[in-house]
Amino acid sequence: MAIAKAERLMNLALCLLGTRRPLSKRELRESIEAYVEASGRDRSVASGRDRSVASGSEKGAAAASDDSFNRMFERDKDDLRELGLVIETVESLDGEVGYLARRDSNRLPPITLDAEEAAALGLAAKVWQQARLAGAASGALQKLRAAGLPEDVDPYEAHGALEPRIPVHEAAFEPLMLACRDRRPVVFDYRKANAAQPGTRHVEPWALECWRGHWYLAGFDRDRGAERVFRLSRITGRVRSRGSGFTAPVPDVVTVRETVASWAGESADRSARIRLRADAGYPLRAKATAVRELGDGWDELDIPYGHGLDAWLVEFGPDVVVLEPAELRADVLDRLRAVAGG
Repeated sequence: MAIAKAERLMNLALCLLGTRRPLSKRELRESIEAYVEASGRDRSVASGRDRSVASGSEKGAAAASDDSFNRMFERDKDDLRELGLVIETVESLDGEVGYLARRDSNRLPPITLDAEEAAALGLAAKVWQQARLAGAASGALQKLRAAGLPEDVDPYEAHGALEPRIPVHEAAFEPLMLACRDRRPVVFDYRKANAAQPGTRHVEPWALECWRGHWYLAGFDRDRGAERVFRLSRITGRVRSRGSGFTAPVPDVVTVRETVASWAGESADRSARIRLRADAGYPLRAKATAVRELGDGWDELDIPYGHGLDAWLVEFGPDVVVLEPAELRADVLDRLRAVAGG
């Protein structure tokens, strides 16, 4: 069935590209073998169903066949447009509607890439080799090769000692990526750092971005009426799409990394003092501005203090004790009590 549909779409595309004048539905129906065969089958089925009413069997069969063809043709036309074919609808003087795909509207300009540009494309494709986008990235490079990518340039050739990889382990990545592309609102269950149970979030997704090995979604949280950033590893269950459109404008620039960095204290202008177990909390040690050994398996660290540091410290559980400031210690204790209380 998939092969038959692909062949039907190809024949329809060739007809629309090969004509110099708009073709009506009737002409396309008579020109494409798959439509002729489908019409014959539909007439046979409808006629057999209407044998009990002999006088109306032919009319009923013809009407059923016309309806079936119209639905099939509209689906095929939409599928071709989805694939990128520009199909024009032209109405003649006598009111008959015709269709054609002009070659100048469906021809890409010559693609010329130098070695550096080809290397950049190859690097981008390599990034997705371990993700669900690997097939799409490889297919895009094959199309560029067919469109004129220099034969002496290998996009997959190694251009340095580092091999870029972006891990995508979260099941929520693909449905959220598609929702961002299609601008469809989504619903998912999200577990905050200080919550024992996840809560339902209704979000208009804007952009996905990877920061320090973790994927984040930026979007408009309908329940809170404001922009929010969500870490994909905290999304539980299935991401569900909603048919309604966006209610908030999408900003021209979505600063996912800057938002997450500010929450993590990257833009901090203060300092906090904590105790940390000697064999734990290496991400905290990497951020520390000073480290002092206390003995008995504990160290004392000075770390930048900004918005969201309390949520980050909670993730280290009993390995961290906040010494100062008092407000940070109180925030961390509140979060721990909330988790313990369920």
